[in-house]
Amino acid sequence: MLTLSNHEIRQEDVHLRLGLERAFPTGDAAILKRVYDEYDSLVYSICRRSVDDATALDITQDVFITAWNKRERYDPDRGGLGGWLTAITRNKIIDHFRAQASEERRINKAASSAEREETSVQRIHEIADRMLLVDAMDELGERAHKVISLAFFEDLTHAAIAERTGIPLGTVKSDIRRGLDQLRHSLRHSNE
Repeated sequence: MLTLSNHEIRQEDVHLRLGLERAFPTGDAAILKRVYDEYDSLVYSICRRSVDDATALDITQDVFITAWNKRERYDPDRGGLGGWLTAITRNKIIDHFRAQASEERRINKAASSAEREETSVQRIHEIADRMLLVDAMDELGERAHKVISLAFFEDLTHAAIAERTGIPLGTVKSDIRRGLDQLRHSLRHSNE
């Protein structure tokens, strides 16, 4: 029976690995399986240092798909297959974080745009309401217009309005009540 020493086994592994690296660019599907079996734990462990388990599995798969699709670019004379796969892995992890940041920016931009649009729509409604109120105020008599303006725009009390205008307090109260009823009626009809 033939037995190999540890040194001979390591030498055989080196020769197999070199053969694998030389064969990889040829496109043999069996070689891809051997490359995957040889390097998947390396690629996965690199991914796992940066991302969660599910993402690491996705990136690992993507690394091998990319490596296989670009296998003709691999040159074993320039470096080992493990180093080449490590570089692809690093780039895929960077791509993942860029995509994630881009998605966050897109979501924030959409949310900001929606807020601006909502604010613009709200602002248009406020302007329209003010225009309707101005029109309704113009329909009031001069005295009712004046006492309502003093009450709501200058925030004066009924007594202060009576004192400032010289109109009796009871008349101020009646003018405000009738004027508000007329405004309510005018605004109700303009919203229909």
